[in-house]
Amino acid sequence: MINLINEENYFDDKKEIDLNALIENLNSIFDSAMQVTNQTYSPLSMSLQFVSKSQIQSLNLKVRQIDKTTDVLSFPSLDINCGEVIDKNNFPYDIDEITKELNIGDCIICYDIAKEQAQEYNHSIMREICYLFVHSVLHLLGFDHIKDIDKKVMREKEEQILNALNITRK
Repeated sequence: MINLINEENYFDDKKEIDLNALIENLNSIFDSAMQVTNQTYSPLSMSLQFVSKSQIQSLNLKVRQIDKTTDVLSFPSLDINCGEVIDKNNFPYDIDEITKELNIGDCIICYDIAKEQAQEYNHSIMREICYLFVHSVLHLLGFDHIKDIDKKVMREKEEQILNALNITRK
């Protein structure tokens, strides 16, 4: 389950993207990522927030000590390794008592940078946001791209998930 935080109302009056279609795509990506990474615990949840360039730069400086904008930031709430299947017994205090959800973390996307990158890569803003989202979900599940071998694995998973949902580079 994705908890969308849209405090800035980025999708009000945005003709370049349909919010309902975006939410449908993001939910499909989330479900597909769980399948591709063999996650069986349910329900898993995460939050997603869209922010401005100044907000993401401020967060990047505060958290990573990097004073520049970025397209996406991921904040995992679970300590898991790449490829590790989430076992609820390892996180008994992280499961919400009412909903039984286990939150895997938070994704922050800079809408304006996503829009710029979509133009730069010559594909839709929808595709770019979906790519940034799947990239973040994989980070929340322990994947990384610091080493070349890890980057290759992560990129393959990203493309596998997006291609399965027909979210291609158009």
